[in-house]
Amino acid sequence: MIDIHSHLLYNVDDGSKNIDESVKIINNLKSQGITDIILTPHYINYSEYTSKKKENQEKLKELQKQIKDVNLYLGNEIYIDEEISNLIKNNEISPLNDTKYLLIELPMSGENDKYRDIFLDLMNEGYKVILAHPERYITFQKDFSKVEEMINIGVLLQCNIGSILKQYGRKAKKTYIKILKSGYVSYIGTDIHHEIDYNIIKKAQAKMQKYVDEKTIEDIFINNAKKMLR
Repeated sequence: MIDIHSHLLYNVDDGSKNIDESVKIINNLKSQGITDIILTPHYINYSEYTSKKKENQEKLKELQKQIKDVNLYLGNEIYIDEEISNLIKNNEISPLNDTKYLLIELPMSGENDKYRDIFLDLMNEGYKVILAHPERYITFQKDFSKVEEMINIGVLLQCNIGSILKQYGRKAKKTYIKILKSGYVSYIGTDIHHEIDYNIIKKAQAKMQKYVDEKTIEDIFINNAKKMLR
């Protein structure tokens, strides 16, 4: 599996608090078959979560020294903001592995009057927008047309691996399954902050087999992310 959404860059957000915790979690994820992880600390403008790209790169280098057989990359989970383009140009935030792919988060309500326009502006600049965990947003759970609107304008979807196991509740699971069956899931992520049930990958894949074929699962867990990283 290639994990494109994690909070294992230590001591920068609400995820891993120190390098030892990060190393332990990454090694446990490796034992479950994860080969590549994009570290995506929160970037929320005008909040305490605004660690700069240069600072994050230094922490990444320190972490890479202690990790074997797992490829680590840098990105951000970027909270929706009209300044995203400028923040990238000013080296404040990181696209995923310095590609044109951006992992963007909405408020948990899913409501933001300007997010559609922001996404379109970013795509017009050549960026590819990946929406983090759409199954968790309340308005998306209530109105599936919100999901379809994202697909129709070219937004890619990253769902959380734990959603199908009801980690985020019944409504998130139901919405995840509907997104999955509709063929809209491009990427998967652990969204891991701290220790988890490390059998979650196999459990989630077994559940997904009820709704999609093996090729689709392989694309979601490996192939699509591999193409993106290149």
